[in-house]
Parts: sequence; structure tokens; C-alpha cells
Amino acid sequence: MFVDNVKITVRSGKGGDGAVAFRHEKYVPLGGPSGGDGGRGGDIILRANEGMNTLMDFRYKRIFKAQPGQNGQIKGMYGHKADPVYINVPTGTSVYDVESGRLIGDLIENNQELVVAKGGDGGRGNIHFANSKNQAPEVAENGEPGQEKVIKLELKLIADVGLVGFPSVGKSTLLSVSTSAKPKIAAYHFTTLSPNLGMVRLESGRDFVIADLPGLIEGASNGVGLGIQFLRHVERTRVILHLVDMDPNNGRDPYEDYLAIRKELGNYDENVLKRPEVIVPTKLDISGSEERLAEFKEKLPEDADIFPISSIQHTGVKALMNHTSEVLSKAEPIHFDVQEDETKEYNYEPEKKAFTIEKDGEHSFVVKGAKVELLLQRTNLDHQDGIMRFARQLKSMGIEDALIDAGAESGDSVTILDFTFEFI
Repeated sequence: MFVDNVKITVRSGKGGDGAVAFRHEKYVPLGGPSGGDGGRGGDIILRANEGMNTLMDFRYKRIFKAQPGQNGQIKGMYGHKADPVYINVPTGTSVYDVESGRLIGDLIENNQELVVAKGGDGGRGNIHFANSKNQAPEVAENGEPGQEKVIKLELKLIADVGLVGFPSVGKSTLLSVSTSAKPKIAAYHFTTLSPNLGMVRLESGRDFVIADLPGLIEGASNGVGLGIQFLRHVERTRVILHLVDMDPNNGRDPYEDYLAIRKELGNYDENVLKRPEVIVPTKLDISGSEERLAEFKEKLPEDADIFPISSIQHTGVKALMNHTSEVLSKAEPIHFDVQEDETKEYNYEPEKKAFTIEKDGEHSFVVKGAKVELLLQRTNLDHQDGIMRFARQLKSMGIEDALIDAGAESGDSVTILDFTFEFI
């Protein structure tokens, strides 16, 4: 089964917590703090694998988790960082963030990697918090939470040549006689329900990959028929072979069919129309097809690249493949959108409040804000020194004054996430 569009959930590992510990060796008076740092959490990394050609595996497993980093240890020992989790995807996979719709990256080369969720940093142990005023601090940081994202994987087959046209124009037949591929061929529309790939090998030693895409119909770019599901695969083809049926008994006008398919390709992506196109009239073995071909040629521009064939009799197929190879050698490479870590774009945004305070009852307040919530998550509240440090940080952020301005009095309760304390 061909699957080219899935959503998965990825969760990177939490960073390990820093340790609170002290030296207790004999003959070492005032040994001081010795709590080590926590290890970094595991990343979630996508890796392109040219041996895969479908996203079928993700129909059965949709959630991927990385392990947390190890907590810090006594004697200044750091916790181990967690191993990353690698997820293999086919080459040609585009990765999108579902929440924002942003393109995270494009995996177009074998073994190319993309970090989609970074593991949390490990927390610092109390070995880092000693100073002249407090030489035995009971202060340590918790590890940073991991990231959780829902991402969409969208496979766009990477082929040199794409076969397009209305259903039953002979695309699968051409693929079968020009390559070793074995697509299903039958005398009814939409026999091809998913893209088929084949390798063309020429006597000259050249070879190229050809993709047989499901038949398009008018309105495909708006979701009619099967086209919208597979038009994305045309994006990755450098040369288009546009097959047009010359059967005089099919009740259709070849030129109108040709224009209709061009319109659908342009509606989906105008760049596709700029690619080299070879027009391939098919079924020239049927009586009356030659006359229809002559009428079709009269309506085409003089510079149209046209190669009539009969796949059943193999007439013109070899010449078409050799010509396609020549066109392909002159075609411009396709430039993909890829993740650039070195280049960042900065847009000015008005400064937002670091936190908000909401009154939740007569004597209850709720503090919200990404910065203050992360501060709470990274604070070790098991020791008094850690609690006092947290209180000082809240005050330095202006939260204490903001609570007073909001009407908070001593004895009122203040909640941040799931932590509630008494305001004094």
C-alpha cells in the first residue's frame, strides 16, 4: 500500500536533574558541594533512507519518544546524556509543523538528517552554586522539559521524469515497456491508484527514474478525482512527459484534454509549467489515429516538442526514451526548500508581557507565562535554599509587585502550573 501523507507525534527527552550532594571524605573538612549536572535528553531525528518509498510504517506507529537524560550524581559526576531516536523516512519527505503549518525541513538526500525535537538541557548541580556567602548551597536545577510536537510527513517522490495525462491514456503501458516495472494495466479509468516508479536504462549507458502518476482529470487541483493526492509528486520531476490519447473513438478532443491537464498543473504549482515538456500522443496503432494526430499538431505551437508512440507495438518508444534522456541532460536542477541552521530571519515584534496575572476567586491568583512556567519546572523545590532562590527570581521578574498591584494580600494563594503557594 502506498502512503504519502501522515501525522506523527514526537517527544524529545527531558534533561536530567542536577544533584544536591556534599563531600564526606575522611580528613577533608568543609568538603563543600559535589552534586553533578544532569545529562541532556535524547533528540528526535529524522533520517532519509533511499531504500524506503512509502510512509506505510507510520500507519502502525504514530508516537515516538526519546529517553530522559540521567540525573546528576554525587562526587561531581555528570549524568549520561540520552541517545537520540532516529526515525527513517523516504528521501523526498517534507516535514511540517502541524500547529503553525511551517516547513521544518526537506529530506532530499540519502542519510540526510533533520532534528525535529531537541532534548532538554540537563540541570546544574549544587557544585555550581557555591559562593562566599553560601559555601554549602542546597540548590540545584531540574532538567529542561523535552519538546513535544505533532508533525506532518509529506512524501514527494523524487523522479527524473513524470508521466501525466488523463486516465487510460497509456501511462502505465509506457512504463511497463520502457522499464522493468510491473504496474497494473486494465481497460478502465483509475486503474493506477498510486504512483509507480521504474528505471529506464539506455544502450548509451544513461539511466533515469520515471514515475507513472495516477490519471488527472479536470478539477484535480481542487480535489476532484485522485489528482490532488498525487499532484505533489509532480513537483519533484525535472521533465514532464504529457501523454495524450489519439483514439478517435474515445469521444474526447485531444487538444482540450491537453489544455485541461496543463491548467491543473498550473493551478497546483506554476513552476511545473516551466519544466521541459515532451508531448506524447499515444495509441497510434488504432485506425484513424493518424488523422486525429494531424489535427492535434495543427493546434500546437510550432516549437512544441512532440513524440508520437504506440506502446502496444513499441513504435517510437525507444526513440522517445533517448530523446527524454537528452532533454533531461539539459534540464535545470530543482531547488528544494531545506532547513538552513546558519541563516536566521528576525522580524521585529512589539515586546510582550513576560507573564500575566489572573484573579481566580476572592483570595486566589494564577500566574501564567512561558518564562515563569519554565523557571518553576527547572527549580528543585525539595530544599529550602531552592525555594528561597525561586522566590528571589519571582521578585526580580516583577511578579511580587504585580501581585500587590492586582490586589493580592498576605495569606492569598498563588498558583503557577500545578504549584500553589501562600503569598507573603
